[in-house]
Amino acid sequence: MLAALVYEPGGPLVVEEVEDPKPGDGEVRVRIEACGIGLTVVHYSGASTLATIAGTELPRIPGHEFVGVVDQLGAGADPRWLGRRVFAYFHLTCGVCRRCLGAEEQLCESHGGVIGAARDGGYAEFAVIPERNALELPDGIDAVSATTIADAIATPVHAARLAAISPGERVAVVGAGGGVGIHMVQVAGLLGADVVGLDIVPAKLDYLERELGIPGVDARDFDAARLPSGWRDQLDVVVDLVGASDGYEWAVRTLDSNGRLVCLTAHTDAVAGIPSRDLVPRQLTVLGSKYTSRSEAATAAALVAQGRIRPIVTSRVGLGDIESVHDELRAGSLIGRAALVFPR
Repeated sequence: MLAALVYEPGGPLVVEEVEDPKPGDGEVRVRIEACGIGLTVVHYSGASTLATIAGTELPRIPGHEFVGVVDQLGAGADPRWLGRRVFAYFHLTCGVCRRCLGAEEQLCESHGGVIGAARDGGYAEFAVIPERNALELPDGIDAVSATTIADAIATPVHAARLAAISPGERVAVVGAGGGVGIHMVQVAGLLGADVVGLDIVPAKLDYLERELGIPGVDARDFDAARLPSGWRDQLDVVVDLVGASDGYEWAVRTLDSNGRLVCLTAHTDAVAGIPSRDLVPRQLTVLGSKYTSRSEAATAAALVAQGRIRPIVTSRVGLGDIESVHDELRAGSLIGRAALVFPR
């Protein structure tokens, strides 16, 4: 099969022909139709990250948001999977610890890393995954749209639940034009919140307003950021996808009583510090949100199937053009998600 591989941490992708994978015990093989391309893949392929992910061996095929048809089964795998369209749940988990049994698989006590880093992922024509990592794709969702479900949409579903976003609350999403942010604003709006999107790229702000009807706020200078009139320059929830100190400081200044700051990036060293003089009188809460559970991924798929969340994929490429998309992601210019597509 053809695949794009990383041979060294932080190194370029190399497209080459490799041996077709074979499923082992309890595994299924997926003939891939499309795979999402987002900033998480760039982080996973980076020098500092690859060195710390459990089970990482190089070369590695990246890509964790893939969709396709199960075409082979390993010993013991349920035969009902054969021929089904699935999307991958990318956390490698034990399935038996208290976290897994409590539908918090992303916090598995024996977490084995993620597909695309700890084992080969979806930048290839085929991928082999544990049976429990295959989630059935509802009818009527095209492959490219489906690449957004497992992470770009399910992650906001999880974050919104943790933050307990309620109807009428004022919500700001920092980094709203990226792959997760552009779906986070939709999930918050679906819950009845009033939402604004902050970003530093004019084209992203324009897209939010023109395509989604979400007011855009220029975040190049947080001191100059202006919220809609009537909000009293206060917020109930800030969902931060950037992880910069000035953004955290702005959130602390802007949150109203009982306000929640939700942090969704672990790739920076910025500190979301809140002095006790701010934390206690206003009852502020800081939350870390780690990706999503299998049940939340299934919920995300249902929301797409019902037409309640619109997947945003603005670029489709083949294997030879993935690096150009990675460059856009590093530059922060890509609106929403991109997808690697395999012609069939």
